[in-house]
Amino acid sequence: VQLQASGGGLVQAGDSLTLSCAASGRTLSTYNVAWFRQNPRKEREFVAGIAGSVSHSMGQANYADSVKGRFTISRDNAKNSVYLQMNNLKHDDTAVYYCAAGSSRDTLRESGYVYWGHGTHVTVSS
Repeated sequence: VQLQASGGGLVQAGDSLTLSCAASGRTLSTYNVAWFRQNPRKEREFVAGIAGSVSHSMGQANYADSVKGRFTISRDNAKNSVYLQMNNLKHDDTAVYYCAAGSSRDTLRESGYVYWGHGTHVTVSS
């Protein structure tokens, strides 16, 4: 699976942004898909994930506590894509965001994902 993340940019605190993760080569709905992020001060961290048909809970979404209520992950199977809608952005959301796909049960950690896209930068000015 080749993943292409896009949609990053420079926004102000309180603004919204939608990231896209487009897949090619395989059917993305088969896989668990997640968004991770990394800024220079932290290790890469899980942001949100959505289960694929490989899971017994297809469509179930999970979120990091820091983004619950503000971010929403979703799929568009017709476009073979996953999205991350980010609302009420905060300065601490500034990071490079990566989408990843995999079939492991370990959906909250990087080790659970085999396929990774290049990151897209999100900068939130305060």
